[in-house]
Amino acid sequence: MNEKVEPEDSPTHDSQGTVSDDDEIDYSSKPEFYDQKLDDKDELWVQKQRGGRASDAVLCCPACFTTLCLDCQRHEKYVTQYRAIFVINCRIMEEVSQLGSKRKRDKRGSHIEVGPTAAVAFKRVCCSVCSTDVGVIDEDEVYHFLNVLPSEA
Repeated sequence: MNEKVEPEDSPTHDSQGTVSDDDEIDYSSKPEFYDQKLDDKDELWVQKQRGGRASDAVLCCPACFTTLCLDCQRHEKYVTQYRAIFVINCRIMEEVSQLGSKRKRDKRGSHIEVGPTAAVAFKRVCCSVCSTDVGVIDEDEVYHFLNVLPSEA
């Protein structure tokens, strides 16, 4: 007769029959948001998106972590910079933002200008989700990523 009746608003009583107290976990009910095969499905999706290509890294926006590039090549000298031709979630700002110059190395290793019209126009490239500047695109339509977050490919 000393049976304890819990009030309906107690942490161990729930109208759906689930236990919400940290000390008592009901393992008999299936977790609502868990899928054992989800990792395998995600891996297949990534392989399909990449099309079997090998890449030095998968590049993401440093501000919002949106994927920007799945197939890129790391710069030989500057290891935090990457170049790519195919990108996603990138927006090109149409105004010319930087001017560079095409240079070649002579036999002694010093830089020389290629010609009087050697200036190269770069356009800014930003993340299409959060508008963070992530790099530039040159006149040959090669993207140069300068401000990205790389991950293992």
